[in-house]
Amino acid sequence: MTMWHDSGNQFGPRSKWIEPGRTVEHVDTKRRIKNLLDVSGLTAQLKVIAPRAASRVELLRVHTAAYLDRIDQADKQGGSNIADKGTTFVGDGGYDIACLGAGCTLTAVDAVLSGDVANAYALMRPPGHHAEAERGIGFCIFNNGAIAAAYALEHHGLARVAIVDIDAHHGNGAQAIFWSDPRVLAISIHQDHGLPFSVGETSDQGEGSGLGYNINIPLPAGSSQAAYLETITRVVAPALEAFKPDLIIVPCGLDAGFMDPTARMMLSSDSFRALTAALMACADERCGGKIVFSHEGGYQIHTLPFHALAVFETLSGIRTEVEDPFLAASAYACNAPTQPHERAAIDQAEAAMLAHPPNASGVK
Repeated sequence: MTMWHDSGNQFGPRSKWIEPGRTVEHVDTKRRIKNLLDVSGLTAQLKVIAPRAASRVELLRVHTAAYLDRIDQADKQGGSNIADKGTTFVGDGGYDIACLGAGCTLTAVDAVLSGDVANAYALMRPPGHHAEAERGIGFCIFNNGAIAAAYALEHHGLARVAIVDIDAHHGNGAQAIFWSDPRVLAISIHQDHGLPFSVGETSDQGEGSGLGYNINIPLPAGSSQAAYLETITRVVAPALEAFKPDLIIVPCGLDAGFMDPTARMMLSSDSFRALTAALMACADERCGGKIVFSHEGGYQIHTLPFHALAVFETLSGIRTEVEDPFLAASAYACNAPTQPHERAAIDQAEAAMLAHPPNASGVK
């Protein structure tokens, strides 16, 4: 049912000079992922879990009542754009669909924490990582990853949850929602000066009790697999070691792929395979392997299914016979070594993290 989400026909700012057209956040990107999972034979080897909808109580852990009412009203009016800037469209029936989307990640958390599965991937729409407590941004209505983190803390009684956002765009939603909360370590690896603008700097580290529990790694446009893996080794893994999470949630945007229309990063399917393996290793070492991936961005319909398949194969430990036809074309740029300007950005993020390490005790 989440595939029925109506994202509207307006992409970007509202203007009488822009001819309406199909937004990049449309159902085909997710459908093509599912189709490749099916024809590869992988779906038949996975445990597919039917999701439930998130309740209002669960949504209210991170969103305001006024915001939920605004979404509900847009739905009842037949659909409208609820964004202050840009486009966040809620279609007819959109409230229930967005609740089911958020519930997909909650279902995944339940399955992992109960031991029913070793790890999980919530494949759904709409995405969520840009949504803040009182507003939707980008294509995001409810912040699926943040709702899942709050749910794990409150419902499952966990002490600490880490969010490691690998979407090419900044994870501003988790940053804003958990800005002063030392129970959630919010890490975002994203393209520097991408969307949304004016947030995501290394100096954005939280405040009060939450100082040090918000870590941004803004990488330069064009960063390759080597830069991403060095970021995990030097910044993400040490931060997780200091924080000692009980669960890791990964808002999994695939828009850092080398052909994505919304970003300018240089990752291939092999890159996403390596990133997934690195994050799984972090989970194995720090929280008994408990890790949940929640689908976010990714809009290049040809390459995206292969990037997603690489993540699913790595999580499951099952390699199919599928060969990515784009790997050869992307190899030169995606396999480039870390460049000096990329390492300088990693240096800065590492220094900021070490200046305010996210201690597990929550006490500085």
